[in-house]
Amino acid sequence: MKSLRLSLLVLLVLQFSDPHAICQTASPIRLAGREANIEPRSTIDFPTAGVLRKSTLSSAVEFFQDGGVLVSLSYGVFTRLSIGISYGGGGILGSSDVSFNKAPGVNLKWRIVDETVRTAAIAIGFDSQGRESYIDSTKRYSIKSPGFFIVASKNYSLLGYLSIHGGLNYSLERNDDRDPNGFLGVEKTLGPAVSFLGEYNLGTNDDSRRSLGRGRGYLNVGLRWALADGFVIGFDLKDLLKNRARGSFSNRILKLEYARAF
Repeated sequence: MKSLRLSLLVLLVLQFSDPHAICQTASPIRLAGREANIEPRSTIDFPTAGVLRKSTLSSAVEFFQDGGVLVSLSYGVFTRLSIGISYGGGGILGSSDVSFNKAPGVNLKWRIVDETVRTAAIAIGFDSQGRESYIDSTKRYSIKSPGFFIVASKNYSLLGYLSIHGGLNYSLERNDDRDPNGFLGVEKTLGPAVSFLGEYNLGTNDDSRRSLGRGRGYLNVGLRWALADGFVIGFDLKDLLKNRARGSFSNRILKLEYARAF
Protein backbone atom coordinates (compact mmCIF):
# COMPACT_ATOMS: atom_id res chain seq x y z
CA MET A 1 0.00 0.00 0.00
CA LYS A 2 2.84 2.38 0.83
CA SER A 3 4.49 1.76 -2.56
CA LEU A 4 1.15 2.39 -4.30
CA ARG A 5 0.79 5.73 -2.50
CA LEU A 6 4.34 6.72 -3.39
CA SER A 7 3.78 5.77 -7.03
CA LEU A 8 0.64 7.92 -7.18
CA LEU A 9 2.47 10.90 -5.70
CA VAL A 10 5.39 10.50 -8.13
CA LEU A 11 2.97 10.28 -11.07
CA LEU A 12 1.30 13.50 -10.05
CA VAL A 13 4.64 15.26 -9.57
CA LEU A 14 5.85 14.15 -13.00
CA GLN A 15 2.65 15.42 -14.59
CA PHE A 16 3.25 18.81 -12.99
CA SER A 17 6.94 18.99 -13.81
CA ASP A 18 6.73 17.99 -17.50
CA PRO A 19 5.06 20.71 -19.57
CA HIS A 20 5.27 18.49 -22.67
CA ALA A 21 2.83 16.09 -21.03
CA ILE A 22 0.22 18.77 -21.66
CA CYS A 23 -0.69 19.83 -25.16
CA GLN A 24 0.35 23.31 -26.18
CA THR A 25 -2.22 26.00 -26.77
CA ALA A 26 -2.14 28.94 -29.15
CA SER A 27 -3.73 31.39 -26.72
CA PRO A 28 -1.84 32.36 -23.54
CA ILE A 29 -3.25 31.36 -20.17
CA ARG A 30 -3.13 33.83 -17.29
CA LEU A 31 -3.96 32.63 -13.78
CA ALA A 32 -3.68 35.83 -11.71
CA GLY A 33 -3.98 39.58 -11.98
CA ARG A 34 -6.02 41.87 -14.17
CA GLU A 35 -5.12 39.87 -17.29
CA ALA A 36 -6.26 36.52 -15.88
CA ASN A 37 -8.41 34.55 -18.32
CA ILE A 38 -8.91 31.48 -16.10
CA GLU A 39 -11.41 31.97 -13.29
CA PRO A 40 -10.14 31.67 -9.71
CA ARG A 41 -11.31 28.21 -8.61
CA SER A 42 -10.47 28.70 -4.95
CA THR A 43 -9.33 31.41 -2.62
CA ILE A 44 -6.90 29.57 -0.33
CA ASP A 45 -8.50 26.49 1.25
CA PHE A 46 -12.07 26.86 -0.03
CA PRO A 47 -13.71 26.86 -3.47
CA THR A 48 -15.19 29.67 -5.52
CA ALA A 49 -17.83 29.28 -8.22
CA GLY A 50 -15.09 29.36 -10.86
CA VAL A 51 -14.36 26.29 -12.97
CA LEU A 52 -11.62 25.40 -15.44
CA ARG A 53 -12.38 26.04 -19.10
CA LYS A 54 -13.38 22.95 -21.07
CA SER A 55 -10.39 20.73 -21.99
CA THR A 56 -8.00 22.62 -19.69
CA LEU A 57 -5.70 20.68 -17.38
CA SER A 58 -4.20 22.22 -14.23
CA SER A 59 -1.33 20.72 -12.20
CA ALA A 60 -0.51 22.17 -8.78
CA VAL A 61 1.86 21.46 -5.91
CA GLU A 62 1.64 22.87 -2.40
CA PHE A 63 4.42 22.87 0.20
CA PHE A 64 3.41 23.17 3.85
CA GLN A 65 4.96 22.86 7.29
CA ASP A 66 6.93 19.83 8.50
CA GLY A 67 8.10 18.94 4.99
CA GLY A 68 4.57 18.40 3.69
CA VAL A 69 3.71 18.24 -0.01
CA LEU A 70 0.30 18.10 -1.70
CA VAL A 71 0.05 17.55 -5.47
CA SER A 72 -3.16 17.85 -7.47
CA LEU A 73 -4.56 17.57 -10.98
CA SER A 74 -7.77 19.23 -12.19
CA TYR A 75 -9.50 19.01 -15.56
CA GLY A 76 -12.31 20.96 -17.20
CA VAL A 77 -14.61 18.22 -18.49
CA PHE A 78 -17.32 20.54 -19.77
CA THR A 79 -17.89 24.28 -19.78
CA ARG A 80 -19.45 24.15 -16.31
CA LEU A 81 -17.98 20.94 -14.86
CA SER A 82 -14.48 20.22 -13.54
CA ILE A 83 -13.02 17.24 -11.68
CA GLY A 84 -9.78 16.62 -9.85
CA ILE A 85 -7.60 14.31 -7.79
CA SER A 86 -4.92 15.09 -5.19
CA TYR A 87 -2.48 13.30 -2.95
CA GLY A 88 0.34 14.08 -0.56
CA GLY A 89 1.62 13.74 2.97
CA GLY A 90 3.85 15.09 5.70
CA GLY A 91 7.61 14.68 6.07
CA ILE A 92 8.16 14.18 2.33
CA LEU A 93 10.83 16.88 2.41
CA GLY A 94 13.48 16.89 5.12
CA SER A 95 14.58 14.16 7.48
CA SER A 96 11.30 13.36 9.28
CA ASP A 97 9.41 10.10 8.81
CA VAL A 98 7.04 10.24 5.84
CA SER A 99 3.34 10.14 6.72
CA PHE A 100 1.15 9.81 3.63
CA ASN A 101 -2.47 10.90 3.60
CA LYS A 102 -4.93 8.12 4.27
CA ALA A 103 -6.38 8.27 0.75
CA PRO A 104 -6.25 10.45 -2.37
CA GLY A 105 -8.55 13.43 -2.37
CA VAL A 106 -11.20 13.81 -5.06
CA ASN A 107 -13.19 16.84 -6.08
CA LEU A 108 -16.03 17.68 -8.42
CA LYS A 109 -17.53 21.10 -9.10
CA TRP A 110 -20.57 21.94 -11.21
CA ARG A 111 -21.52 25.55 -11.82
CA ILE A 112 -25.29 25.53 -11.92
CA VAL A 113 -25.76 29.28 -12.48
CA ASP A 114 -23.58 31.58 -14.58
CA GLU A 115 -22.79 35.09 -13.43
CA THR A 116 -24.69 38.01 -14.93
CA VAL A 117 -24.47 41.76 -14.42
CA ARG A 118 -26.97 41.51 -11.56
CA THR A 119 -26.57 37.99 -10.19
CA ALA A 120 -23.71 35.90 -8.84
CA ALA A 121 -22.45 32.63 -10.24
CA ILE A 122 -23.38 29.59 -8.13
CA ALA A 123 -21.61 26.23 -7.97
CA ILE A 124 -22.14 23.02 -6.04
CA GLY A 125 -19.71 20.18 -5.52
CA PHE A 126 -17.71 17.89 -3.32
CA ASP A 127 -14.07 18.03 -2.20
CA SER A 128 -12.57 15.40 0.11
CA GLN A 129 -9.08 16.94 0.23
CA GLY A 130 -8.25 18.58 3.54
CA ARG A 131 -5.22 20.78 4.06
CA GLU A 132 -1.92 20.22 5.84
CA SER A 133 -1.27 17.05 7.84
CA TYR A 134 -3.66 14.13 8.23
CA ILE A 135 -4.27 13.18 11.88
CA ASP A 136 -4.95 9.46 12.29
CA SER A 137 -6.19 9.71 15.88
CA THR A 138 -9.09 11.98 14.94
CA LYS A 139 -9.45 10.84 11.29
CA ARG A 140 -9.22 14.37 9.93
CA TYR A 141 -6.87 16.87 8.35
CA SER A 142 -5.49 19.79 10.32
CA ILE A 143 -7.80 21.91 8.15
CA LYS A 144 -10.87 19.84 7.37
CA SER A 145 -11.85 19.16 3.78
CA PRO A 146 -14.81 21.18 2.46
CA GLY A 147 -16.83 18.03 1.77
CA PHE A 148 -20.16 18.94 0.17
CA PHE A 149 -20.43 22.64 -0.65
CA ILE A 150 -22.41 25.38 -2.35
CA VAL A 151 -20.71 28.67 -3.19
CA ALA A 152 -21.61 31.95 -4.88
CA SER A 153 -19.16 34.35 -6.59
CA LYS A 154 -19.54 37.87 -7.99
CA ASN A 155 -16.99 40.00 -9.83
CA TYR A 156 -16.80 43.79 -9.87
CA SER A 157 -14.71 46.28 -11.81
CA LEU A 158 -12.72 48.29 -9.24
CA LEU A 159 -9.22 49.45 -10.12
CA GLY A 160 -8.88 46.15 -11.92
CA TYR A 161 -11.17 43.45 -10.58
CA LEU A 162 -12.64 42.58 -7.20
CA SER A 163 -14.18 39.13 -6.64
CA ILE A 164 -16.37 38.28 -3.64
CA HIS A 165 -17.14 34.67 -2.66
CA GLY A 166 -19.25 33.04 0.03
CA GLY A 167 -20.54 29.56 0.72
CA LEU A 168 -21.64 26.77 3.02
CA ASN A 169 -20.06 23.34 3.39
CA TYR A 170 -20.45 20.08 5.27
CA SER A 171 -17.27 18.08 5.79
CA LEU A 172 -17.27 14.30 6.19
CA GLU A 173 -14.44 14.64 8.75
CA ARG A 174 -16.85 14.81 11.67
CA ASN A 175 -15.56 12.59 14.49
CA ASP A 176 -14.87 15.65 16.63
CA ASP A 177 -17.56 18.06 15.39
CA ARG A 178 -20.56 17.40 13.13
CA ASP A 179 -21.70 20.98 12.55
CA PRO A 180 -21.97 22.56 9.08
CA ASN A 181 -19.60 25.39 8.23
CA GLY A 182 -19.42 28.63 6.27
CA PHE A 183 -16.69 30.52 4.47
CA LEU A 184 -16.03 33.89 2.83
CA GLY A 185 -13.38 34.90 0.33
CA VAL A 186 -12.10 37.87 -1.65
CA GLU A 187 -9.69 38.36 -4.54
CA LYS A 188 -8.35 41.77 -5.61
CA THR A 189 -6.14 42.18 -8.66
CA LEU A 190 -2.99 44.25 -8.16
CA GLY A 191 -1.83 45.10 -11.64
CA PRO A 192 -1.79 42.83 -14.70
CA ALA A 193 -0.22 39.73 -13.11
CA VAL A 194 -0.70 39.81 -9.30
CA SER A 195 -3.73 39.09 -7.12
CA PHE A 196 -4.31 39.43 -3.37
CA LEU A 197 -6.46 36.77 -1.69
CA GLY A 198 -8.28 36.82 1.61
CA GLU A 199 -10.35 34.07 3.18
CA TYR A 200 -12.26 33.53 6.41
CA ASN A 201 -13.25 29.99 7.36
CA LEU A 202 -15.82 30.32 10.14
CA GLY A 203 -14.65 27.04 11.67
CA THR A 204 -18.06 26.17 13.09
CA ASN A 205 -17.25 22.50 12.41
CA ASP A 206 -13.99 22.79 14.35
CA ASP A 207 -14.86 24.47 17.65
CA SER A 208 -16.01 21.72 20.00
CA ARG A 209 -14.04 20.60 23.06
CA ARG A 210 -12.56 17.72 21.03
CA SER A 211 -11.61 19.87 18.05
CA LEU A 212 -8.40 21.68 17.16
CA GLY A 213 -10.01 25.11 16.82
CA ARG A 214 -10.74 27.59 19.59
CA GLY A 215 -13.83 29.24 18.12
CA ARG A 216 -12.08 32.12 16.36
CA GLY A 217 -12.27 30.75 12.83
CA TYR A 218 -9.39 30.65 10.36
CA LEU A 219 -8.26 33.87 8.69
CA ASN A 220 -5.95 33.37 5.72
CA VAL A 221 -4.31 35.74 3.22
CA GLY A 222 -2.20 35.12 0.14
CA LEU A 223 -0.65 36.44 -3.06
CA ARG A 224 -0.64 34.96 -6.57
CA TRP A 225 1.85 36.05 -9.22
CA ALA A 226 1.48 34.94 -12.84
CA LEU A 227 5.14 34.58 -13.81
CA ALA A 228 4.62 33.16 -17.31
CA ASP A 229 2.06 31.70 -19.68
CA GLY A 230 0.04 29.18 -17.67
CA PHE A 231 2.29 29.37 -14.59
CA VAL A 232 1.56 31.01 -11.24
CA ILE A 233 3.37 31.06 -7.90
CA GLY A 234 1.56 31.68 -4.63
CA PHE A 235 2.42 32.38 -1.02
CA ASP A 236 -0.10 32.09 1.83
CA LEU A 237 -0.16 33.07 5.48
CA LYS A 238 -2.75 30.98 7.33
CA ASP A 239 -4.49 31.07 10.69
CA LEU A 240 -3.71 34.71 11.43
CA LEU A 241 -6.20 34.64 14.32
CA LYS A 242 -4.30 31.78 15.98
CA ASN A 243 -7.38 29.60 16.10
CA ARG A 244 -5.06 26.70 16.86
CA ALA A 245 -2.72 27.05 19.84
CA ARG A 246 0.34 25.89 17.92
CA GLY A 247 3.48 27.66 16.70
CA SER A 248 4.66 31.22 17.18
CA PHE A 249 3.50 32.56 13.80
CA SER A 250 0.96 31.78 11.12
CA ASN A 251 1.49 28.83 8.81
CA ARG A 252 3.43 29.71 5.65
CA ILE A 253 2.49 27.89 2.45
CA LEU A 254 4.12 27.93 -0.99
CA LYS A 255 2.05 26.98 -4.05
CA LEU A 256 2.90 26.42 -7.71
CA GLU A 257 0.38 25.87 -10.50
CA TYR A 258 0.73 25.17 -14.21
CA ALA A 259 -2.22 25.05 -16.63
CA ARG A 260 -2.59 24.25 -20.32
CA ALA A 261 -5.51 23.75 -22.67
CA PHE A 262 -5.83 20.84 -25.07
